[in-house]
Amino acid sequence: MSAMLAQMQSLLAHINDAPVTHDVSQFLVARPECASTDEQVLISVSNGSVELGVYIDSAVLSRLHSSDPFQQLGHANLQDFCTALEGVSHFQYLVWCTEHARTVSLLELELQAEVDKYAAAMWLLLQQTRGEFPHRLHARMFSQITFAPDLDQISLRRYQEANRHAAYYCHALDQRYLRCRQRRIASWILELRSFYRCGHHTKMQRSIH
Repeated sequence: MSAMLAQMQSLLAHINDAPVTHDVSQFLVARPECASTDEQVLISVSNGSVELGVYIDSAVLSRLHSSDPFQQLGHANLQDFCTALEGVSHFQYLVWCTEHARTVSLLELELQAEVDKYAAAMWLLLQQTRGEFPHRLHARMFSQITFAPDLDQISLRRYQEANRHAAYYCHALDQRYLRCRQRRIASWILELRSFYRCGHHTKMQRSIH
C-alpha cells in the first residue's frame, strides 16, 4: 500500500519538478484521536524543528490497492485517489517549502493540494484514454463536492476558498492549454511548475476570477 503513495509522490514531483529528500511512506501514522476525515497531516514544531505525520485511512489505501488508479482512474476510485493524493500533496509541499526555507499558509497548502489533485488526475486520464479530454473531471472535482459537516467556520471558509480559486485556475489552464485545437502539454506543465513556486499572495492573484 505504501508503494501506491510513493507513486503519487513521484507523480507530483514530476509534474511540479519538485523532488524532496523524504519518502511519504516513511511518515505514515496510525489514526490520530483528533482525526475526523480519511486523510490528515499532523505538524509539530519544537525548538526550530518540524515533525510531520501523514494519516490516510487504511480502507482508502486498501480500495486503491484493489482498484489501481495508475492502471485505470475512473468514477469508482477517483474519490479515494483524491483523498490519498491530498495527504501526499500536503506532505510534499510542506517538505519542499521547508527545504527551500519558505513559509506556507494553511490556505496556500489547501489551494496547492486542490491544484495537485486535478493536475494528477488530468495527467493520468490523458495517458489512459490516449489523449481524450475528460470533460466531466472539472465538475466532478470542484462542483460535485461536499464539505465535512463538523468543520468549524474558519476551516470551512478556507476549504471553500481553496476550492473556488483552484476551480478557476484549473479551468483557465484547461482552456488555454488542453482544450485548444493544438494541445500544449509542455506549456501546461511549465505553468503548473511556475504556480508551485509562487508564494501565498501570488498564488491567490493568479487564481482570482
